[in-house]
Amino acid sequence: MNLIPEIFIAIGVVHLARKSLETAERLPEWDKYLLSKVWMGSIAFFALAHIPPLWFLADWYGGIIYLILLGTVYQLRDYQPARLYAIAMIPYAAIYLISRLLHWVAPSLVNTYGNYMDSAKGFSVLWLIGFGIYAFVQNRRELKQRRAEEERLRVAEARKAELEHLVSERTSELQAQKETVEKTLADLKAAQTQLVHSEKMASLGELTAGIAHEIQNPLNFVNNFSELSNELAQELLEELEKPNAEQDHELIQDLIRDLAQNQQKINHHGKRASNIVTAMLQHARTSTGKKEPTDLNDLADEYLRLAYHGLRAKDKSFNAKMVAELDPNVGKVDVIPQEMGRVLLNLINNAFYAAHKKSQDAPDGYEPTVTVSTRLLTPKKGDKKRVEICVRDNGTGIPDELKAKIFQPFFTTKPTGQGTGLGLSLAFDIVTKGHDGTFEADSTEGKGTTFTITLPIE
Repeated sequence: MNLIPEIFIAIGVVHLARKSLETAERLPEWDKYLLSKVWMGSIAFFALAHIPPLWFLADWYGGIIYLILLGTVYQLRDYQPARLYAIAMIPYAAIYLISRLLHWVAPSLVNTYGNYMDSAKGFSVLWLIGFGIYAFVQNRRELKQRRAEEERLRVAEARKAELEHLVSERTSELQAQKETVEKTLADLKAAQTQLVHSEKMASLGELTAGIAHEIQNPLNFVNNFSELSNELAQELLEELEKPNAEQDHELIQDLIRDLAQNQQKINHHGKRASNIVTAMLQHARTSTGKKEPTDLNDLADEYLRLAYHGLRAKDKSFNAKMVAELDPNVGKVDVIPQEMGRVLLNLINNAFYAAHKKSQDAPDGYEPTVTVSTRLLTPKKGDKKRVEICVRDNGTGIPDELKAKIFQPFFTTKPTGQGTGLGLSLAFDIVTKGHDGTFEADSTEGKGTTFTITLPIE
């Protein structure tokens, strides 16, 4: 009864199984209290097996070790190396069971063929050890690959965390930039609103000067005709106070006709003054953006006169010829009257400015002239009807190098303080964006400029 070789083999097999199957990580409790203490149990078993009454324990040692390994493999049955160990244990299990069975059923066969059984048992142990070594090598290879994969995953996670941090920082930067841009945009919109308001106020100032001068004419007519009507009414009253026989009925009829004519003229010029005030209020009022039928001829004529008298009010030396060529077929067109009035006032003011500037250096015989014309265009087949408005002057003209800039915001050819640089830019937007029209400029330096507006008729 020599258990020493078997004990060393068993301890070696168990140790190999522990490493191969990673029981310390996968079965910590089982490994801590059983597998790692196999050597202690083997020593105790060896000591007990040398006590005469307990010699039979020597035959149980291999079976107990086998059961421990079998229990370990069963608990790790879903793990690939454990399945390899199960294959390694099949021969040993078969031989052990046959040997035990023969001891009970046919002891004589065991005595006769015992050497063969021992050889088979030794072979199964070698098979168990060899397959265990193979499983160990396979497991180490898989472990190495798994650790390499874990390292790659660790590096990837670290890189991911780094990228997430960079993304977070970049997102914060972009958010800060967005807030800065939004604030800048809000400031620009506020500045734009203020500049547009300034342009409207500048335009209103020019209009007000013209109105103050222009409104004086109809008011003078109203005053003169009202005084004349008072005189006619006094004459009529004196004539009616005479006896019937002395009354001159033809004179009475003439006086009544004259009074009626005077009232008509007073009414006409009163409406004329009312229209001028209405135009001023519309120009000053914030646009509602609502189009309404508007007589473009009246609008063009009104602003031609207001612009002229506005410049005359500011500069007594200013003088120019006004020409209105208005097509009666134009009629009423759906426009925003306040906005279109600003466009016409701006263009006409610029035309008068250019003509007056040229007159200061022009030879004798030059007559500064501004012409405003309207025309109903004959539509082509399939096109909408359109109306054309032209503002033409014989002034200084626009140099070729500046033509591309005239509609740019804040660009002006006027001296500092005499122009905002927003007039033509706003006019262009009002015509093209607000009225779906076209706005073109044709100019020859030294000869004059023509601005042409076309508007669709709904």
